[in-house]
Amino acid sequence: MPEIELKPCFLTPKRVQLEYPLFVYLPGMDGTGQLLRSQTAGLERGFDVRCLAIPRKDLTSWEVLVDNVLDLIYAELEKSSTRPVYLCGESFGGCLAMKVAIKARLLFKRIILINPASAFQLRPVLNWASQLTYLVPECLYDVGAVGLLPFLASLERMTRSDRHELLKTMRSVPPETVHWRLSLLREFEVDENQLRHLKQPALLIAGARDRLLPSVTEVRRIANILPNAKIIVLPESGHACLLEKDINLYEILKSQKFIETKLDKAKGLEVKG
Repeated sequence: MPEIELKPCFLTPKRVQLEYPLFVYLPGMDGTGQLLRSQTAGLERGFDVRCLAIPRKDLTSWEVLVDNVLDLIYAELEKSSTRPVYLCGESFGGCLAMKVAIKARLLFKRIILINPASAFQLRPVLNWASQLTYLVPECLYDVGAVGLLPFLASLERMTRSDRHELLKTMRSVPPETVHWRLSLLREFEVDENQLRHLKQPALLIAGARDRLLPSVTEVRRIANILPNAKIIVLPESGHACLLEKDINLYEILKSQKFIETKLDKAKGLEVKG
């Protein structure tokens, strides 16, 4: 896993495809962007994919993270300014995506939120317990990561290599960074009136078997605020659903007619809704 230490950057999974729509993925609490790897081959059939990587020791505010993401997106658009931008946020990245979209609401063609961690505040016990994580000795964090796995993912729906990668990624985040990002989730809020100004289509995806957060309840709440939102509930999926071997994000977007047909035709790809 590459070490990202200076400031947030975009990872390019395989190749640059400037003629394709820009797909920006904002990751979960780990912040590495590495866990999208099982989805990138599918997404690259119709998108130029960028994964946000946040430094392991990054302790910046929501506002700074939002500005960093927008700076990175604008830098990409300097290379090809006319293409549409799809914004996708998962878990912690779902919270960040909402803040990014509000600050630049005309920038994005489509918005995708996957098990957004704005649901964190709907679990008072989890909210309270997160405030005590600083009491856990650093030497016990590796053990804690193993114990958290069944809540974070439906392990039986993942390959062995993806289970190992998930655990490795969780262990790569320093305790002080975990404390900080949990504090960001406890403080997270967005103005519902500002969310209502996001007129572009939004796809809200939730795992029905999310043991970590009440994601289905949360996407329904958000759908009642966003004016053009659609909900997809994955009946067998957990919180880290994009790591499950039967989940293909690109196929989900196609099945929901969430990819503009004219763009795919321009690339010689026909999408049949």
